[in-house]
Amino acid sequence: MDLIEQIETAGAEGSLLESTVANLKIWASADFLPEWVGRSIAELVEQGEWEELNDRFYQNMAFGTGGIRGRTIGRVSTSVETGTLSPQGSPEHAAVGTNVLNDFNLIRATIGLFRYTQKFLQDSGRHDLPRFVIAHDVRHFSRHFCELAASTWCKLGGQALIFDGPRSTPQLSFAVRYYKATCGAVITASHNPPHDNGFKAYFEDGAQVVSPHAEGIVGQVNEVPLEALIPFLEIDLGPVIELGPEADAPYLDLVEEMVIDTELMEKVSPKIVFSPIHGTGGISTLPVLKRLGVQVIEVPEQAAPDGRFPTVKSPNPENAEALEMAIARANEVGANVVIATDPDGDRMGVAVRNRAGEMVLLTGNQTGTLLAEYRISTLKDAEIIPEDGGENAVLIKTFVTTPMQEAVATWHGLKTINTLTGFKWIGEKLGDYEAKMKSDLFEEEGMAVDYDACDVWTKADLMLDYSTYFVFGSEESYGYLASDKVRDKDAAAAVVMFCELAAYLDAQEMTFPEYLDSLYLQHGYYEERTLNIYYEGAAGSQKIKNILESYRSDPPKAFGDVGVAGFTDFGKDKIIDADGKRIPPQDFYFLELSNGYSFAVRGSGTEPKIKFYVFGRSDVTDPEELEAIKARAAEEMESILKAIESDARQRAEGN
Repeated sequence: MDLIEQIETAGAEGSLLESTVANLKIWASADFLPEWVGRSIAELVEQGEWEELNDRFYQNMAFGTGGIRGRTIGRVSTSVETGTLSPQGSPEHAAVGTNVLNDFNLIRATIGLFRYTQKFLQDSGRHDLPRFVIAHDVRHFSRHFCELAASTWCKLGGQALIFDGPRSTPQLSFAVRYYKATCGAVITASHNPPHDNGFKAYFEDGAQVVSPHAEGIVGQVNEVPLEALIPFLEIDLGPVIELGPEADAPYLDLVEEMVIDTELMEKVSPKIVFSPIHGTGGISTLPVLKRLGVQVIEVPEQAAPDGRFPTVKSPNPENAEALEMAIARANEVGANVVIATDPDGDRMGVAVRNRAGEMVLLTGNQTGTLLAEYRISTLKDAEIIPEDGGENAVLIKTFVTTPMQEAVATWHGLKTINTLTGFKWIGEKLGDYEAKMKSDLFEEEGMAVDYDACDVWTKADLMLDYSTYFVFGSEESYGYLASDKVRDKDAAAAVVMFCELAAYLDAQEMTFPEYLDSLYLQHGYYEERTLNIYYEGAAGSQKIKNILESYRSDPPKAFGDVGVAGFTDFGKDKIIDADGKRIPPQDFYFLELSNGYSFAVRGSGTEPKIKFYVFGRSDVTDPEELEAIKARAAEEMESILKAIESDARQRAEGN
């Protein structure tokens, strides 16, 4: 049998899905594709790797509202793909398939983005060339994909700028605005496993694309046929503009601006252990920390960029295991703070020493709450925001981030905005506030302003007088931001903010856990837990779909003895935020339980999993009772988590 007959036979026998057969036949018979593509498909067919072929070909990789992310190395790699490994362990070719990130899907994404931005400029009456800034992290194929995207963009008639090496995601967000680009992208899969990579798209405001641009880009990407990709496979860097180290200075200056109390940082020099976990975090973080006089001890085994992330199971600072090496280093050198960042430098995880001398991990919710309290208080002391907070100062968080941050903001007199999960929605809010300020300033004063050129004091005055001043934003998944010059979470800025808080607590002779407990005594004890259930591949995708659809068609009534007191379906119900703006519909559910707890459920947009976020709060009237309250809350939380998981696994099977 020839290759097509083997594929059809496997489909008839049920080994391959119908959609897999259709996509495989197109690729296997496409004589315009490189020769090695056909050889790779033939090898998988000959070896009967049906599950691998289903995972690679059962669907076309969707360019979602933020871009694409997924495997770039298959679970089973062919000898053709492996080829000659690079010194960093990268295969010769990315995995062949319609549902993996490879040269073909990368080019398709770039073409679609170009066509949309070109039309956007034309429709806006602008005649400038589409300008595209691209950054990349340290993953397998990241530099290759960056150069391929830049080459493709220039061949299409645009202008492309790339950095001379790895840079962080927040620096890309900043660079889009700084270089007045039409759009940008970063080649990264954030904290995903080493076999993944992605293409994350940004628009001219420096934020990830949202409606209406998102839908427009997706439509253009989906219209690009396979044969249209071939002329772009050969990389030409001739017309591409390369940005060197000099391009880092404006961003590093911005990171340094995150310090509010400069006198404090001059007097107190906190001692920290820092690890970028083999990623980009050190590029932008270490120079600023050294400028500020922070005593930084690195973890040498994790300092060098390496897309294999060889010293950790997962390069995710949310995971305790990823910080083990840094904590061991802290114990060796007597440091009280450990800070780690993820591969693309947008998330920060920390561990701190308690009064007993033990290192304690802080969750993203706890870290965000501590930073919010300190920054609001310090901005008031510096008279940047009014003592009563003022109705025009805001804290922004996602719905799945601890409600304790809203309690802190409310106590200080600030407004709180809740957004859907993902920092792109926080970025969108910042864009709205900037646009309102410019519009109202011009209407009332007849003035236009170069907002990005303003210093922190001027920006605060402008936003408080004519719009809404952004004080702090965070999400539970270890992302933080306190400057609207960047429109995505920023680990370098978060590290600097956390070091300033460390200096403050050193001066107060207080530990981080003691500071957190003082807030619990003020606002009540808040506990949050996240439950992740992984379902990989084509079969797993259906299970996640089963859970999400069943929550809408047959919402839970109870979990054991705990009843469901309230159910909000963000896909059907009309939800309005504190600014009076409607929250976009999404397959996202929020449930209130009869015992006072609540939880949210959503499918991950970046990994093959479904996520449950559980929240609890307990009153605290006596400091002596706090530890007992924590213990009781932990027991209740475990019981709820088990009930939610049991129910979800039944729903996954269609029961």
